Amino acid sequence: MDTNAFPTQSARTRRFTLGLPRDFTLSPDGHRILFLRTQGPEDPAVGLWLLLDDEEHLLATEVTAYTTDTAMSTVAYTTKGELWVLSLEGTPTAAEGSSPSLQPTAGPVTDPRLDPTGGRLAYVSDRSLRVIEVADGNDRLVASDDDPEVSWGVAEYIAAEEMYRSRGHWWSPDGTRLLAARVDLTPVQRWWIADPVNPGTPPREIPYPAAGTPNALVELHAFDLAGGSTQLRWDSTAYEYLATADWDSHGPLLSVQSRDQQTLQILAADPDTGETHLLHEQRDPAWVQLIDGVPARTASGKLVHTDDAGDTRHLTVDGTRVTPDGLQLRAVLKAADGVLFLASDEPTECHLWLYDDTGLHQLSDGPGSHEGYRAGNTLLLGSNTEAGRTYVVRRDGQDHPITSHRATPDATPRITWLQAGDLQIRTALLLPSWHKPGATKLPVVMAPYAGPAMSLVMKVAAPWFYKAQWYAEQGFAVVIADGRGTPGRGPAWEKTVHHDLLSAPIEDQITALHAAAEYCPDLDLTRVGITGWSFGGMLATASVLRRPDVFHAGISGAGPSDQRMYDTHWRERFLGHPDEYPDDYDRSSTVNEAAKLERPLLLVHGLADDNVFAAHTLRLSAALLKAGRPHQLLPLSGAAHSPTDEATVIGLLQHELNFLKTALGAGEPAAPGTPRGR
Repeated sequence: MDTNAFPTQSARTRRFTLGLPRDFTLSPDGHRILFLRTQGPEDPAVGLWLLLDDEEHLLATEVTAYTTDTAMSTVAYTTKGELWVLSLEGTPTAAEGSSPSLQPTAGPVTDPRLDPTGGRLAYVSDRSLRVIEVADGNDRLVASDDDPEVSWGVAEYIAAEEMYRSRGHWWSPDGTRLLAARVDLTPVQRWWIADPVNPGTPPREIPYPAAGTPNALVELHAFDLAGGSTQLRWDSTAYEYLATADWDSHGPLLSVQSRDQQTLQILAADPDTGETHLLHEQRDPAWVQLIDGVPARTASGKLVHTDDAGDTRHLTVDGTRVTPDGLQLRAVLKAADGVLFLASDEPTECHLWLYDDTGLHQLSDGPGSHEGYRAGNTLLLGSNTEAGRTYVVRRDGQDHPITSHRATPDATPRITWLQAGDLQIRTALLLPSWHKPGATKLPVVMAPYAGPAMSLVMKVAAPWFYKAQWYAEQGFAVVIADGRGTPGRGPAWEKTVHHDLLSAPIEDQITALHAAAEYCPDLDLTRVGITGWSFGGMLATASVLRRPDVFHAGISGAGPSDQRMYDTHWRERFLGHPDEYPDDYDRSSTVNEAAKLERPLLLVHGLADDNVFAAHTLRLSAALLKAGRPHQLLPLSGAAHSPTDEATVIGLLQHELNFLKTALGAGEPAAPGTPRGR
């Protein structure tokens, strides 16, 4: 197999994401659908599309975001920081409708939001929240502050990165009032990211709340657009995290979380007085897991939330569990007359469900990961299966596909699905297409993420499987396993890693490795490498440090090595406050174990990474050098947490492959009893 083909294709297609339709909005009757999609598998320019009468119409190109009113009679979108408005009313097709109008704004636009009636547009520019009257273009300032540390209408870093809250302002249902977050970064410590390739460029300042340090101060205010405002009040000392906010037909609804994340309060608010009152309180001795889409309320006002009971995360409506034991809630998509949500009863699958007055209904079927949107008699179902991704509009018993321009990978993954050990750890094994049982021993590459942010072992078409098959074609057996701490198997499974991020995940990777070798005896357990990114990179480092008898080489990409340097909400969730649990931070920080290294280790990090700062890897490298432990360090100039530059992606994939070939001897059968990778 051409070793250059996959890296080039992966880079040019941005890991096979270009050309996929996404970010759908359905009109109330379900007959008009807006969505974003590039026009080709290697085209990065995003277009705004309208699907009407099963025909697709391109409305705009180079779109970064869009918003509609409730009736979907108007759409507003941004392109290159400019704000445009297009009427969709009274046109047989959007292509024959009115021309878009450019809205004069105070500056480059962030996060535009049409009010539900379509009469006004809220947006953020230069830390200020503003509103435009669509009819005449009148632009008014709603909230601003002379203090450069204060911004209005945007989500702070922790909310956007760790709490699923990417928004900072919300319209009232009648479009006459706004709910807006005020974020004060004054208490947050500052770090700086320099560009070593361009020493004349000043370092970039980053407000970053590392574990144990102060967070941003966040308030919530209700504005009446006539100059009046009211601050919504809660005990922000005890509950410093604003986890969610919304304004539905019953008024403002918010949830706030304590710093230790063991308590979540759901509050209803009076926008006139600012008073809040408690609707529900959730407690957990480890942490209360935030779930995307909740809390919410149905059209009749029933509270939609979650309840962790034993091994199951249930959906609750009005305080009652409405899902059975074993069905794990993953996200709520919409709460109206019914509740549309995602849930799993098998960890390798995720299905679309509906709960309404008639009961519980599964709307998707077949292995894979499914999502959807529902309006009127229309269901838009997105399905990601091993065969690929599909999007269909299901109406009146008929399915109408939405076109995808996603590239087809050169190598089709050949996956064997396993359940390893007593815990039935979901495991994927990929072998070379040319492999013949008993013909040769195969070195092994473990390729986990294995962290709490996502599951990899899903019966889907995914870039990590494409990369794994590319490795396999070069002479490796590749094993991917989701052990304890990964999502989708219930709260008890997720919280196994409380106060110890690494011990159980390493043990589970070894269990999966042995199960794969039992299934396929051609796996050479004297030549085992492990590679990963972010949490997976940290796990790869810890595995070669702690278990060199099992893992003979490692690649760590953007791995956190000092847990005190990761952010407050994410790291304190699992390890607590570093002042209270210093030993837990030390035990989970690979930088403290550098002297143990006796296997080949490649460290990779983007120097512009503002999520896991490059200091993690640089400090680990320094500790390894101090301990006299040789290793490789590959800094990626200008790369953030996930590199996207074509040349960087291609070069990185090739370098990783060559490292593993050298360390493990891919394609070379090992003589019996001969250890490899020393």
